[in-house]
Amino acid sequence: MTIRRQVYLDHAATTPVHPEVVQEMLKVLDVHFGNPSSLHAYGRAANHYLGVAREKVARLLGANSQEIIFASGGTEADNLAIMGTARAMQGKGRHIITSAIEHHAVLDTCQLLVKKGFEVTFLSVDKDGMVDPDDVKKAIRRDTILITIMHANNEIGTIEPIPEIGRIAREYEISFHTDAVETAGYLPLNVDQLGVDLLSISAHKIYGPKGAGALYLRQGTQLEPLFHGGGQEKMCRPGTENIPGIVGLGKAAEISAREHAGESNRYRKLSEKLINGIQERIPGAKLNGHPVQRLPHNVNVSFRGVKGECLLVGLDQKGIAVSTASACSSGDTKVSHVLEAIGLSPETGAGTIRMTIGRSTTEDDIDYVLDVLVGLVERLRKQD
Repeated sequence: MTIRRQVYLDHAATTPVHPEVVQEMLKVLDVHFGNPSSLHAYGRAANHYLGVAREKVARLLGANSQEIIFASGGTEADNLAIMGTARAMQGKGRHIITSAIEHHAVLDTCQLLVKKGFEVTFLSVDKDGMVDPDDVKKAIRRDTILITIMHANNEIGTIEPIPEIGRIAREYEISFHTDAVETAGYLPLNVDQLGVDLLSISAHKIYGPKGAGALYLRQGTQLEPLFHGGGQEKMCRPGTENIPGIVGLGKAAEISAREHAGESNRYRKLSEKLINGIQERIPGAKLNGHPVQRLPHNVNVSFRGVKGECLLVGLDQKGIAVSTASACSSGDTKVSHVLEAIGLSPETGAGTIRMTIGRSTTEDDIDYVLDVLVGLVERLRKQD
């Protein structure tokens, strides 16, 4: 079987490393390899690059560089935000509010806290995956210490009303965390406008390397470290910093801040082309997520009478990469918790794929994907 072309539509799972990021990382991998805690010239050089990267990430978030804590990725940043707040604030209360559609880095951490005696309210969402700020307000108790709601959902692309929730958290003086792993590089981010005290990002979602991420920690917000053994990262994340990864994250943040507006507009046009083509040419296709308040690059669609895994395999044979659920749980054959939360039946959920557009995606790619997808769905439906 001859593959006409290669089309990568799984950018929400991970992105290729930007060439400028590679070049920036090579500088510290090859020459400036010192430990940034060392006082000699090698250490000072590494520490300089650490500081530059911190400034670049802070600019992407509209934050102060002293409020950036580097971590190994979005999962660790989420864990540090939630577990660290719970440990620091448990004397005040042991109640946390989150949503039913969070990434497992948040959900599983909250479930662990339940086992440790904390109480967690898991808010439901509407059919589009939207959290109602009024539900957040109603869930607040005297012992609520943290609200954690994702900025946008990684599977269906719905953008949550974070500024409204932020105002509620501020009114009740409750720490507010958002997982912005899926929105960095796609939406403008400003921690003050969002009203958050903690915010997580990951390098490999914005054309940086895997194994690097950051947590924004507003000055004055109480947090206890998860690890112990050193005073790095404001004593919030001990351990010798991953300078190559952090430098890569910094460069990726710089590029995102420079290009995200133009690229996001292009992504949205390509997504609309893909969505319109599917709806016009494939009967029984259902777009999931909010029709307007959604990430510009995310297209999550359910196809009646077709298995998502069969679609994934068939598309892969034609050189097209998509996903059937969040990549972190793609080996699980169950319908994802997100699709369940928005009310999809098991049959509809089983026929769902996610296609996420990126820097390399072209209009010709979308035309090719539509042609392949239309024929594949028709063929699979005839087989049933």
